[in-house]
Amino acid sequence: MAEVQLKRELGLFHTTLAGVGIILGAGIYVLIGAAAGLTGNTIWLAFVIGAVVSLFTGFSYAELSSMFPKDSAEYSYTEKSFGKGIAFFIGYLVLLSAIISASAVAIGFAGYFGSLFKIDQVLLISMMLILFLSYINFRSIKVSSWMNILCTLIEMAGLVIIIALGIFKGFTSHDAINYLEMPNGFSGVLQTAALVFFAYIGFESVVKLSEETKNPTKIIPKALILSVIISTVLYIAVAVAAITVLDWEALAASKAPLADVAAVLLGNNAFILLSVIALFSTANTVLISLIAGSRALYGISREYKKINIFTRVHPKNRTPHIAIWLVMIVSLLFCLIKEIDLIAELTNFTIFITFALINLSLIFLRYKSPDLERPYKAPLNVGRFPVMALFGILSCVFLTTQLSLTVIIGGFILSLLGFIFYFLLK
Repeated sequence: MAEVQLKRELGLFHTTLAGVGIILGAGIYVLIGAAAGLTGNTIWLAFVIGAVVSLFTGFSYAELSSMFPKDSAEYSYTEKSFGKGIAFFIGYLVLLSAIISASAVAIGFAGYFGSLFKIDQVLLISMMLILFLSYINFRSIKVSSWMNILCTLIEMAGLVIIIALGIFKGFTSHDAINYLEMPNGFSGVLQTAALVFFAYIGFESVVKLSEETKNPTKIIPKALILSVIISTVLYIAVAVAAITVLDWEALAASKAPLADVAAVLLGNNAFILLSVIALFSTANTVLISLIAGSRALYGISREYKKINIFTRVHPKNRTPHIAIWLVMIVSLLFCLIKEIDLIAELTNFTIFITFALINLSLIFLRYKSPDLERPYKAPLNVGRFPVMALFGILSCVFLTTQLSLTVIIGGFILSLLGFIFYFLLK
């Protein structure tokens, strides 16, 4: 009997919206309140820094994905560069970041849900969401993709409403707003950039769809860059609009910040509308995170006989069902932490390490395998050397130093578990 394969059904529209969908839900709707508390009126600047750092690494992903269009993505890139040990470690971190990200945004969903329906059951709501979306993930990639498209269009509509409200307030208000106000100085902006970098996590998830994309060597690199650019424009506009409508102290104190922004000008009905939109947005991010995590586990497991049970594809749905259920279970466990900022920063730790190694892989392969076909090549090179990749490494190292000591220690412990798993598999 022939092995059941994943089904190639996705085009540029689907993959770009997958990237935009996961990026938007994770940041603006969930973290803008915490970001305002750190950096005041300069939230927009923190998003600019986050976008620049994302693009450094985004170009590296784009080139590598055109060379190795596999669902195992980061595992494949680092395995070609540094061997199986580092490759397993990076694959483990990618899997971990997808799982933790799903949990963090599920808790953000529960916050909006609780504010809207007056239900104080964050843990139960977040777990129910993960259970439901894991089932959607199991049904088929086409069902998941169309749900992503619907949710992305809805969440973009919500952000356009916020931007319009900000423009209206700007034209009608006589209050002068200092958009460069930094209550904690520039160090606060950098701390915020390290936090809201979580808001850009997701563009790299597009590479996990390579084996379900029609022409991955051309489509995936374009989708990566487009998703970051589209999201950045929306982020900056929304951050400026939010500060225009509501002062940063009020944003920092809110459990549903963008809904409160809408309510200031349009009343309680607007609060309800934006809360509903935020539910679609955050649910969408959780869905794409669960998809990315299950595809990462599926891809890695093909390299190790002891865990190849996770490579099994459901004969009817053509999805990696066993990988999907394991990712679901671990995501449910991370929901027990409940503190969204702590979970977000743990995700960032794993992503910073991952991105640094991805950029290093690109540099290494430029010299180790210069003749490999590269349908897409990262810009700004000195000879063979990719300058953007160097900037990506330096920025990731710097942003890691901006994380709290608790997060860094927790991140190292989680990383150590990855090495333990590798030696057990060997």
